[in-house]
Amino acid sequence: MAISRVRSLLPFSSAIHKSVSSIYRFYSSTSSTHFENVGFIGLGNMGSRMANNLIMAGYKVAVHDINHEVMRMFAERGVPTKETPFEIAETSDVVITMLPSSSHVLDVYTGPNGLIHDGNLLRPMLFIDSSTIDPQTSRRLSVAVSNCGLKQRKDIWETPIILDAPVSGGVLAAETGTLTFMVGGSEEAYLAAKSLFLSMGKNTIYCGGAGNGSAAKICNNLAMAVSMLGVSEAFALGQSLGIAAGTLAKIFNSSSARCWSSDSYNPVPGVMEGVPSSRNYVGGFATKLMAKDLNLAAESAKETGLTCPLTSQAKEIFVELCKEGHEAKDFSCVFRHYYSGKDEH
Repeated sequence: MAISRVRSLLPFSSAIHKSVSSIYRFYSSTSSTHFENVGFIGLGNMGSRMANNLIMAGYKVAVHDINHEVMRMFAERGVPTKETPFEIAETSDVVITMLPSSSHVLDVYTGPNGLIHDGNLLRPMLFIDSSTIDPQTSRRLSVAVSNCGLKQRKDIWETPIILDAPVSGGVLAAETGTLTFMVGGSEEAYLAAKSLFLSMGKNTIYCGGAGNGSAAKICNNLAMAVSMLGVSEAFALGQSLGIAAGTLAKIFNSSSARCWSSDSYNPVPGVMEGVPSSRNYVGGFATKLMAKDLNLAAESAKETGLTCPLTSQAKEIFVELCKEGHEAKDFSCVFRHYYSGKDEH
């Protein structure tokens, strides 16, 4: 019986060996030289810093953005700039996009001058979308890209591949190259692209098939929003009860309430240096983007039939902040502008 059981496992073991061998060959055959020419589209607070880290890592980077001023800044440093996404695709082995919303992503990929608008043979082997968008759009793009062909087949790349790879860490992490990438799509492509990710970040986490990176990001930002609301509410209540925010922060950060929103991104002005609350909530992660991400979470919950009351409440609060004119401020401004919290003196 033991011998029979071993024999029954042999095909499975062989399949695992073949799979591992295939991944290894894919990874080793796709050397960094195949990704030497990188196109980067979307040069906002995050994208401009990510592109800069790729340049410093030695990649040949060409950029595109609808903001001509930021394009001029890159051009003055000798970085090639292109007028359309299509022109970026024509000169790149891999294209990275970092855009505000699903509609922007769809336009850049499938619009009149988009990366794949003709659906013909493409030069880029790989597309990486680091935007925070809904999983459904990521999955539709994965199908659209895989339906295209390659102008020149390289090693075992038979068709172009797209990875959804949103990031966490904010502007500071983008600046210092310490972002965390949540990656969905082909595992082989993920392994092949790891050197690219590690030129812009310090952590990469493979999340599974197409759209799973986008799903992970939505869940991460939902937790971040609810955490910030809870911490802000507690600090505001503490102040109204006569407890200094600095004192309460020490308690939180050395006890069970410790979390990122308190010990790394404190929303109370005067408690922590180097965070948006210390500079009148300028920079960081805009309230309008948090409202957008919470809307994505709410829509995803609706599609799956899951009841998510905290998602709905958080969305309402951040949408209200936007309507009151605080959309450009960091989302931690909820402490001051929703809870009427006071600065620490």
